[in-house]
Amino acid sequence: MSPAFDSYWFSRYSYYRTMSIQRISILGTGLLGGSIGLALKSASSDYTITGYGHNASTIQRAVEVGAVDHGTSDLVEAVTDAQLVILCTPVGVFGDILLKIGSALGQGAIVTDVGSTKRSVVRLAEAHLPAGVHFVASHPIAGSEKRGVEFARTDLFDKKLCIVTPTDQTNPVALETVEQLWRQIGMRTTRLSPDDHDRLLANISHLPHLLAAALVAMQPEEALGLSGKGFLDTTRIAGGDGGLWRDILLDNRDHLAESVGLLKSQLDAVLKMLRDDQGDSLRQWLNDAAARREQLMRDKLRELNSE
Repeated sequence: MSPAFDSYWFSRYSYYRTMSIQRISILGTGLLGGSIGLALKSASSDYTITGYGHNASTIQRAVEVGAVDHGTSDLVEAVTDAQLVILCTPVGVFGDILLKIGSALGQGAIVTDVGSTKRSVVRLAEAHLPAGVHFVASHPIAGSEKRGVEFARTDLFDKKLCIVTPTDQTNPVALETVEQLWRQIGMRTTRLSPDDHDRLLANISHLPHLLAAALVAMQPEEALGLSGKGFLDTTRIAGGDGGLWRDILLDNRDHLAESVGLLKSQLDAVLKMLRDDQGDSLRQWLNDAAARREQLMRDKLRELNSE
């Protein structure tokens, strides 16, 4: 079996049951946390959702928009009696949160996350969560360069992909339960190992953010004044939160360094074509990239139409 496979097919033939979840705690009520709350509330009226955050006004706003039923700035209070806890804070504070909530979680409780890196949170969960509390690492591939619960949307996850990264220690019932939750709010699910996830996302997600930021940073002011839609589209993701992305890039720095090396080899090849006036080679390189992107777009469209 390949390291990534559609867990829909796995679940159809699995003998594992899922847990009945009603009480959910969302730690971090920003764009992702707020959108999860809205989507869950839209999917079922059975959920009671508690939101956690540092900022009282943000928590209140999450209550007002209907993302959570009530909120608190007390971590222990937020997770007490929760059957499912979803970490939606920056990855840099996962360790501190897991350490603080472990003793407040009941036997059988499930913890998952929305982090963009997976190896570190798996290690932290195994270190800090007590026996009988189950961790399932998740990465819903959805979001925006915007941040804050005011940008939360019920449909943010519709037809998007969620990567789940189980290990040998992952409880199978908890795994099925978390996958079912993501599917309930409209996502497709697939499974990777934590290391495969971080290696592949370094290329397809983390490096593009680094590159978008570099493209903005390198521009002289007079060039920025001439920018058009192409530049704005290419650099859209550079508008993300610097602290959040710092944590992601540093957490995955080994794989990201390899990705930077791969990019450098491509740029070195282009530089040689330019210096040596290799017009035919440059055209072929550009056409190959265009064809590969066109195939990617066709594949994505086929995936969406097959839903």
